[in-house]
Amino acid sequence: MAPQQPRAGEAPAASPAAGGPQVWRRLLARRAALTAGLVIVLLVLIAAAAPLLSAIEGQDPTSYHNDLLDSAAGGVPTGSFGGVSAEHWLGVEPGTGRDVFARLVHGARISLLVAVGATLVQVAIGVLLGLAAGLGNRWLDQLIGNTTEVMLALPTLVFAISLMAVVPPGFPRPLLLTLVIGLLGWAGTARVVRAQTLSLRQLDYVAAARLAGATRWRIARRELLPSLAAPVITYAAVLLPSNVVAEAGLSFLGVGVKPPTSSWGQMLSGATTWFRADPMYVLLPSALLFTTVLAFTVLGDAVRTELDPRAASRLRVGTARGGSGPSKAGPSGAVPSSAGPSSAGRGPSEEATA
Repeated sequence: MAPQQPRAGEAPAASPAAGGPQVWRRLLARRAALTAGLVIVLLVLIAAAAPLLSAIEGQDPTSYHNDLLDSAAGGVPTGSFGGVSAEHWLGVEPGTGRDVFARLVHGARISLLVAVGATLVQVAIGVLLGLAAGLGNRWLDQLIGNTTEVMLALPTLVFAISLMAVVPPGFPRPLLLTLVIGLLGWAGTARVVRAQTLSLRQLDYVAAARLAGATRWRIARRELLPSLAAPVITYAAVLLPSNVVAEAGLSFLGVGVKPPTSSWGQMLSGATTWFRADPMYVLLPSALLFTTVLAFTVLGDAVRTELDPRAASRLRVGTARGGSGPSKAGPSGAVPSSAGPSSAGRGPSEEATA
C-alpha cells in the first residue's frame, strides 16, 4: 500500500523547535499563561531556596516550640493568626509548635520534585511503549494495548496505597512516591504516542527511511520523535498538576512522606482536627496547593493550544456549533476511544484512516 499523505490543511505535529520563538512569543502574549508561568517560576525558586529561606527566618521545619502553645487550650498556638510573630512569619503548628513557614517552603520542594519526577517516569515509559506498539508487530501491539487497558482500569489510588504500605520503611519516601505515581500513570501517554505513531508511520518520509534500510530504532529516534515532541509535551503539561494532587493525596492519607519530612498533604492531614481552633493552619497549605495546581493547569492548557492549534480550532468550532466541549478530546486533539489500545487488532492502514 502506498504511504498516505497528510490531509489537506493538516500536517504531523511539529516539534517545539520548529518555530520555537514564535510559540514562546504567543505564550507570553497570553496574560493568563504568563501569570501562571510566573507563579510556577516563583514556586520553583521557593522550593530551590527552601533551606535559605528558613535560615533567613531563623527557623527549621523540625524544631518544636512547645513554649508557644497554650496547653490549657489543647495545644493551640498563643497569639493572633496561629502565633504569627517576627520570629515565626506564618505562625506555628498546633500541637507541636513547628514553624509553619519553614514547613511550607520545604513541602513545596517535596511536592514539585515528586510531581516532576513522576511525570518524567510516566513520559519515558509511555513514549517507549507507545513507539513499540506503533512500530512493532501485531502481537506486540496487542500485548502493549491490553496492558495499557489493564493499567487504565486499575483503581490507581487503592493500588498506590497498597504498594506504599508493603515497601520497607527505610526506603526513601519521596523516591517511592515518584516511582509509584510514575509506574501507575504511564498508560495515557502510551495511548497518545501509539495513536500518533500509527499515523506518522504512513507518511512519505518515514516510508523513505524504511526503504533506505533504516532500523525501527533509527526511524523512531530520527523520524518520529521530533514529530511526537509536541503531543508528548502537551500531555506532560496535563500530567503535572494531577501528580501534584496525587502526592498530596497519598501524604494526606498517611502513606506518603513521613515526619519529620514536610509535605503539604501531610500538613493538611494534621490540620483537619484544628480547623476551628486554628483555621490559618488549614488555609495556608490549602491555598498553596490550589495555586500550584491552578497555575500548572492554566499553563498546560495554553501550551496545548499553541503546540496543537488544530485541536484548539476544532474545540472552538465544536463549541460554536453547540458541540460537546473539550471533555471528549485528549491532549493530542484525538478522541481517546478511537485511537486507544482497544483498536490494537486493526491494521496500520485502518488506524491511519480512523
